[in-house]
Amino acid sequence: MSDCVFQRYRHHVLATVRSLLPDVPEETLARVELTPTRDPAHGDMATNAALLLSKAARRKPADIAADLVAALSKVDGIAAVAAAGPGFVNITLQPAVLRGMLPVVLRAGEAYGTSTLGAGTSVNIEYVSANPTGPMHVGHCRGAVVGDALSRLMSKAGFDVTKEFYINDAGTQVRALAWAVYWRYLQALGTSLTQEDFSALAPGGLQYMGDYLIPVGAELMARYKGELAEIADDGTARPAPEVTWLETVRGFAVAHMLTAIREDLELLGVHHDVFTSEAELLARGVTDAAIARLEGQGLLYEGVLEPPKGKLPEDWEEREQLLFRSTSFGDDVDRPLRKSDGTNTYFANDIGCHADKVARGGQVLIDVWGADHGGYVKRMKAAVRALTDDAVPLEVVLCQIVHVMRDGQPVKMSKRAGTFVTLRDLLDEVGRDAVRFTMLTRKSDAQMEFDLDLVVAQQRDNPVFYVQYAHARCRSVLRSAAAEAVYGQIGDEALATAELDSLTSDAEMALVRRLAEWPRMVEAAALAREPHRVAFYLADVAGDFHALWNRGRDDASLRFLQPDAVEATRARLALVAATATVIRSGLGVMGVDPVEEMR
Repeated sequence: MSDCVFQRYRHHVLATVRSLLPDVPEETLARVELTPTRDPAHGDMATNAALLLSKAARRKPADIAADLVAALSKVDGIAAVAAAGPGFVNITLQPAVLRGMLPVVLRAGEAYGTSTLGAGTSVNIEYVSANPTGPMHVGHCRGAVVGDALSRLMSKAGFDVTKEFYINDAGTQVRALAWAVYWRYLQALGTSLTQEDFSALAPGGLQYMGDYLIPVGAELMARYKGELAEIADDGTARPAPEVTWLETVRGFAVAHMLTAIREDLELLGVHHDVFTSEAELLARGVTDAAIARLEGQGLLYEGVLEPPKGKLPEDWEEREQLLFRSTSFGDDVDRPLRKSDGTNTYFANDIGCHADKVARGGQVLIDVWGADHGGYVKRMKAAVRALTDDAVPLEVVLCQIVHVMRDGQPVKMSKRAGTFVTLRDLLDEVGRDAVRFTMLTRKSDAQMEFDLDLVVAQQRDNPVFYVQYAHARCRSVLRSAAAEAVYGQIGDEALATAELDSLTSDAEMALVRRLAEWPRMVEAAALAREPHRVAFYLADVAGDFHALWNRGRDDASLRFLQPDAVEATRARLALVAATATVIRSGLGVMGVDPVEEMR
């Protein structure tokens, strides 16, 4: 028996369509869907086959639907079939078919829902990729959770996923970090120079002034003493020429920041398979080779861009520069690859990064970016299309900003960073599981408010509590049953053989139907690249279970455990155990640990 009842009956739908319409192309048939109905009163599942195939078959959707109804009504396990609207067909399964999914869940355990949909396709998912210039903040946190949950989701759906962190350790921002750390180093040595005077020496001024750099400067001083500075006769430290210390300080600062970032990610439960250094790609010539490949394809030229619309940026200049023909691949304008000082643009270096991913076998590339990078999407997709002759798609998942709230007011300040809420601050406040679950309760491209008061509240409006409480209640029922010998063995394997015919009530069947949807949910969410769907699904499972639980509050005959009805109790225990399994499976995709009991 298939883990996915929707896939099983989709095969029946496709077989029926092929017999009725043998000339319809397979690529058209591949778009036929079988999805849950919005209203269970209309059936268990619906197909769009009649509407979808109407054009190819040159027949009216209603006529195709009528033929499908007649043919599908003869399929084993289908209780009723009915045409619905223009070209849709609703299918109602026999209750025994749905109940039969409970043993499937119990025998599969948390592997229930695991799919072969991806067929081992190699997918590179790059996420976080924070500049190594300071602590991770709440914005990084959302991208980290979304990227990690998407990686887990696609792995469960059968894709071969590589989780990548791209280290932006070349360019002006890291140079600015080096100057800021060098200032903290001079302070640790003891300098007579004022911050204002030193800032005047630093290219672009001092850009990173959070207190988090004070210990970095102190560690640098402890390792190098006064070797990187000039010591005056009075013993105070003065800046040495940049050429004598920049590379040393930059490497030291980046290594320190990366260690802190990895520690923060570890606290969040996020682990990457690959950390790729931008500076290393440049040193190995990967970026130059990618640009040379584009040049060999005739996609680079020397030209002058039109000025951008609206107010001109201060650094814009009308000059001839090396341009990539990104408009040939759907972009709005061609894009520069060299700055006026001859160094690469960020875009040029990112071309090298994506060329490296493809060279390592990436068949699908997915980047998880902040929404402020939305304008960057077209050019990067254009570059990947050019590099791979359209063979490797690049997809971008954008994450909107997060507003942290307390008492209805924004929380803006961090003790360590000075200007923003750090990831570690948030984890210290509410814990990893609450952070991860909450970050997935909205679609990634929608802004969200992270309400600190709600996240820790034990109430129905808190989706973290609501789902965890459902699992804890399931486990409580099973522990109570285990303590009573009358119910016999209640392990998953034993309950998988329980007689299930007594599960007939609307509330019981609603929950059974919901659990049967999990494998399809995994596939649909993976294809849509939307891990937040898992959070919504688990909230629905929890709602169905809590509704079932509440029936026994006032009517003892509806409680799960009935000593005088052992077989009926075992059927209910099978449903409870399957519910706990599916919740654990879903929480596993989200990277959240289930709880055994609520305290």
